Amino acid sequence: MATETTSEAVGSCVGADGSAIGLPQLCFDWFPNQIFWLLVTLAAIYFLLSRIALPRIGAVLAERQGTITNDIAAAEELKAQADEAEKAYDKALADARAEAQRIAAETRAEIQVELDKAIAAADAQIAEKTGESEAAIAEIRASALESVTEVARDTAQAIVSALGGTADDAAVSAAVEKQTKG
Repeated sequence: MATETTSEAVGSCVGADGSAIGLPQLCFDWFPNQIFWLLVTLAAIYFLLSRIALPRIGAVLAERQGTITNDIAAAEELKAQADEAEKAYDKALADARAEAQRIAAETRAEIQVELDKAIAAADAQIAEKTGESEAAIAEIRASALESVTEVARDTAQAIVSALGGTADDAAVSAAVEKQTKG
């Protein structure tokens, strides 16, 4: 009986006790049944994918594409606005620099006018002080000349007296004046 069980097991995929021998999916006796269920499963998967999953995926992809397109358009618009803002900034900066240079030039001109006025006033003060100084120098010179004449008279009288003579004021004054005039 042992040989009958072995021969039955070789021809069939089921053992004597009703259990599968080896891997049931590799049993050639069960291939038609496996192929049938494979086709049913694939048809069900195809139906689910084509009617439910793929339209949803397509809608999501279309939505993403629309979002990407809108984002690209918005980015281009923002870039154009940024370019316009940059141009406006550059223009405002150039205008501000020009205005600053104009203000600096006006300020320099005003300072130069004030400086010229101050220089003219200083020149006038210097000329006035120079005139006063020249007058004072002339007065000092005249005073010094008088003092020199006076000292010369006193010295001449002292020399004449030291030599033993009498000094005549008129003669001494005439001699000193003759010498001081040249």
